[in-house]
Amino acid sequence: MTTRHGAAGRDSHSGRALGVWRRRQLLLTLGALGVVYGDIGTSPLYAVRQSVLATGGLPMRIAVMGAISLILWSLIIIVTIKYVVFILRADNKGEGGVLALAALAHRSPRLPRWLKSAISVLAVIGLALFFGDGMLTPAISVLSAVEGLKVEDPRFGPLVLPICIVILIGLFLAQNRGTGKIGRLFGPIVFIWFITIGALGARSILMTPEILLALNPWEGISLFVAEPWVAFVALGSVVLTVTGVETLYADMGHFGRTAIRLGWLVVTFPALVLNYLGQGAILLRDPAAIDSPFYALAPPGFHYPLVALATVATVIASQAVISGVFSITRQSVQLGQLPRMEIRHTSATDYGQIYVPRANTLMLIGVITIVLIYKNADALTAAYGMAVTGMMSITTFLGLIVAIKQWHWKPYWIALAFGIFVLTDLTFLGAVSLKLVEGAWLPLAIAAAVYVIMETWRAGRRVLVEKTYGGGISTDLFLERADKTPIRVAGTAIFITPRLDEVPGALLHNLKHNQVLHERVILLRVDVQDVPFVAQDKRLTVNKLGKGFYSVEIHYGFFQALDVPRALEGARAFGLAIDVDTTTFFIRRETLIEARVSAMAKWRTKLFMKLYASALEAAQFYRLPAGRVVELGSQTEI
Repeated sequence: MTTRHGAAGRDSHSGRALGVWRRRQLLLTLGALGVVYGDIGTSPLYAVRQSVLATGGLPMRIAVMGAISLILWSLIIIVTIKYVVFILRADNKGEGGVLALAALAHRSPRLPRWLKSAISVLAVIGLALFFGDGMLTPAISVLSAVEGLKVEDPRFGPLVLPICIVILIGLFLAQNRGTGKIGRLFGPIVFIWFITIGALGARSILMTPEILLALNPWEGISLFVAEPWVAFVALGSVVLTVTGVETLYADMGHFGRTAIRLGWLVVTFPALVLNYLGQGAILLRDPAAIDSPFYALAPPGFHYPLVALATVATVIASQAVISGVFSITRQSVQLGQLPRMEIRHTSATDYGQIYVPRANTLMLIGVITIVLIYKNADALTAAYGMAVTGMMSITTFLGLIVAIKQWHWKPYWIALAFGIFVLTDLTFLGAVSLKLVEGAWLPLAIAAAVYVIMETWRAGRRVLVEKTYGGGISTDLFLERADKTPIRVAGTAIFITPRLDEVPGALLHNLKHNQVLHERVILLRVDVQDVPFVAQDKRLTVNKLGKGFYSVEIHYGFFQALDVPRALEGARAFGLAIDVDTTTFFIRRETLIEARVSAMAKWRTKLFMKLYASALEAAQFYRLPAGRVVELGSQTEI
């Protein structure tokens, strides 16, 4: 009897745990719908129209069946098989995205140096492309939704642009208040969006069930057989249906692999399939609906409510992209890819809720400029997709390295899976490249500008560190002579430095001018590693150097916020008690002067000097206490 009761108790406990897990996954899946699938979920607003028009005047039935088939199988191959099944397995300590994947690939064993360099370059290119895509998504999404007003009544046409601009300005101005409270509504609203578009599509399919033949891949293949060039060109528009797919992978750390897979397979994918088939069905019934096949699905009296729902959904999709840009900006800053800048936390409990004023301002200017230049969603579709296909190709290459070096897949599996992915990515990339003159150059231009800034900042920092610290006094040699210092004053001094093997210039500067050393001197280095998170028990490394000197390293992951005072509280466990409120932090601040002969090109040197001048003060970046920081300036030629 005892055994039976014990088994029953274990079963009961197991059942409760399973119930809790299921509820948690349900909430995470609902949240993922709003953040992860907002972008790809609003593609039906414009993708079918552009894909059918791209077939170049073929008979409507052939064009519709071929385009819809290509759309559906793109969702199956690229999103479902490549990302949901394979790429989501490549997690870097639970995190995803091009930066996390590049770091994971970089740590693969026995990689040649040239390949490690290539991975680093691809990571920067991927980041730059993400910024380019981030400016286009809000513009095309909101424009395509608001344009639904003029479908019912052309007199609303002149109002589309002003309404779109007002919505976008309001969206960006609201960022500094945080999106935590609004974010709780994202999932349910997008869920309603998917249910709505799925139901509209199903209604249309029932009216014209012939469209179900588009599920047969041969309909898409036959388009290539009959008109290979037309089909290839059409892929440049079909790719619009998978924009936002990188978000699926990038947000894995926020929601988990299970929730993202459930969100796609149970809700998003079925809703998109039904809606795309439904749009195809209405085009078979009424070719004149090509002006807006999405809004043509709306039954009488439902048009304006659908416009309102679409507008809200596209604002949510834009918010998710903006939050993603904030997140990637923070990661880039902490990894030294971009200059230090202000990063505000807008939630006391949610670490992911951040606001980056400089990035927000630049995005606002960029998005409004794009809207004013292109004026309508049709014109923007030519620009959209280039950044996405570029990121897809980079993800495939990095995933291939992980599969070979870390998963140790059999060669035939690698050839089969990644052969298909590479062929698909390159085909889409080639098709989108045909639109370079029409507008696909825009995201590349934005990405190129970001890449130049990132590479100039990285190269300039290397030169600056070499000139500032190269050839200095080693820490060991300095400690041998520390006893000769005439005066040691009470208190603790912390000198922040990028190198612990060399005496910081700020310490030498202080010693030269004040002729004193503090009783306790701590050489502090902040180390941001190429992993998303560093556990709390591995946050600090403390070494006692003797003669009152200590070296301390604070370790962070690139997803974590830097908070030096809080981290130093843990030094007590190593026998080093630090009272931050009575400690003096010394920081060296360089004034840069252009050298006659520079290690970089003249224009890059000037750009770096401007970037350096705009960088946030180290005291603010590291959250050092006001009034306890001493900045010691010096001039350096660069």
